[in-house]
Amino acid sequence: MAVSADPVGIGLVASLARPGGNITGLSFDVDLTVITKALELLKEAVPRVRRVAVLSNPANQGNARAIRNVKVTAQSLGVQLQFLEARGPEEFEGAFAAIAREGAGALLVVPDSVLGLHRVRLLDFAARRRLPAMYGLREYTEAGGLMSYAVDVRDSFRRAATYVDKILKGAKPGDLPIEQPTQFELVINLKTAKALGLTIPPSLLQRADQVIE
Repeated sequence: MAVSADPVGIGLVASLARPGGNITGLSFDVDLTVITKALELLKEAVPRVRRVAVLSNPANQGNARAIRNVKVTAQSLGVQLQFLEARGPEEFEGAFAAIAREGAGALLVVPDSVLGLHRVRLLDFAARRRLPAMYGLREYTEAGGLMSYAVDVRDSFRRAATYVDKILKGAKPGDLPIEQPTQFELVINLKTAKALGLTIPPSLLQRADQVIE
């Protein structure tokens, strides 16, 4: 594995320390290390927001704990959450209609490969609704999204190569502990912020790993 959320919870391995079987690699805990921090950063960028729509893919079993933990963070921030689900683009319109109907002031997209494949539609909706949005993949921000906070996937793939090397040299996958991420990226698109009429706090810009101007 180069990137996998909660491999223990979804039954791929016995534990992170001793996976057993024939699977090992890298994992990231999206509920603790990505989603909760992403909501905090979104609130910092848009301090007046009171209601945030959270879009996730219910078919992604690794997202269940993410949803539970983000509820706790929202309470501490004084933010109400509107939970929406989409298994693919055919369910986007229903989610979009619910966001418009409930009047969310911002959008948080939970990391998911299926949603990521169709990110242009999500970006177009956020632009039309003038919604500040936080995404779980930097590709969203590079394509015009406002912000992303995510595991550095490129670093994960580089680290995965070390596992390949060990296995080819005779190591058993089940004996190799699964690593958690060590690098995360905050990317901010100032072009999009300007289009939204949003001023990003200087303190947040200083902490960004990349600012797109």
